[in-house]
Amino acid sequence: MESTGRSPLAYSNAVMEKRKKTRRIFVGSVPVGGGAPVSVQSMTTTDTRDARATIGQIRSLARAGCEIVRVAVPDEAAARAFRKIRSASPIPVIADIHFNHRLAVACAEAGADALRINPGNIGGEANTLAVLRAARANGATVRIGVNAGSLEKDLLHKHGGPTADALVASAARWVRFCEKARFRKVKFSLKASDVVTTVQAYRKFSRRFDYPLHIGVTEAGTLVSGAVKSAVGLGILLSEGIGDTLRVSLTGPPEEEVRVGWQILKSLGLRERGPDFISCPTCGRVSIDVVGIAHEVERRLSGLSATLKVAVMGCAVNGPGEAREADVGVAGGRGEGLIFVRGEVVKKVKEKDIVAELVRAAERLAAIGRKRN
Repeated sequence: MESTGRSPLAYSNAVMEKRKKTRRIFVGSVPVGGGAPVSVQSMTTTDTRDARATIGQIRSLARAGCEIVRVAVPDEAAARAFRKIRSASPIPVIADIHFNHRLAVACAEAGADALRINPGNIGGEANTLAVLRAARANGATVRIGVNAGSLEKDLLHKHGGPTADALVASAARWVRFCEKARFRKVKFSLKASDVVTTVQAYRKFSRRFDYPLHIGVTEAGTLVSGAVKSAVGLGILLSEGIGDTLRVSLTGPPEEEVRVGWQILKSLGLRERGPDFISCPTCGRVSIDVVGIAHEVERRLSGLSATLKVAVMGCAVNGPGEAREADVGVAGGRGEGLIFVRGEVVKKVKEKDIVAELVRAAERLAAIGRKRN
């Protein structure tokens, strides 16, 4: 493959420079759009009526790097619990509302940082206007969340199904309505479970409007399939400068959504948080348990926020070079490994001690960084 001559840093800068200039709104204290860093969101899986459990999960998500959290509000009991949840949350909270616009009004009055409504099921213009009024009165922003699975029936009929054009037509309809109501503190999403449809919809909307975009591939799947679909879809959009905030939708613990979201942003050089793990895919030359070591090192360092590069390599082909370029790394040998710190070999250890030595070295560098800051 011919080299482009462009360094990874130059590529990252190019991606950042390409970002579409959108309007800026705030979700609580977090800026969205207008050149602000792409923020990482997730959604709680607890019963929102159980305020204690929901608060606990929000705190866990915040520790994982979640910057904005969304909670489902399916009924009045959940709406009543929302005030307590919001007051105890360390990060901004969005109330996710479907079918009943009165729940959105109640959550706005309870201090929601933002409201998420679905134009396909909120009940028409009158109900939407009531939500916008409540948001304006209480200082909340709004996300108009268009989904392929709940599009308006007239648009499904007109476009022959939940196509990209149908998604854009729905979003455009609600752009006009929000502007008629003089409510501009709004962002949009146009999600489908199909990657190509999602990408096409966001591209078309982005060309027409300058509202900030929440991007995601909805109902993406389980951890592996969902992470792949999300990385492909969101990676395309972000590399084209489209997207101001994101959620990776996975069937699994929401903390995994946050970790995958950060990995997508880090891989494009858009954000930095936590270790960047490098590990070899293994082959017949490997004489240590690279798979087990890599997974255990990643698990133990998953809560680290320092931006370190950590390499777990299994043999002498690429191992020493990758380990030397990392902040902390190991190059495996026969039942042993060389530990590198910032390009220097610091010791040779037995295989059983590799994990502990790598983790210790990474935590030491992270502590030094904290003291300097």
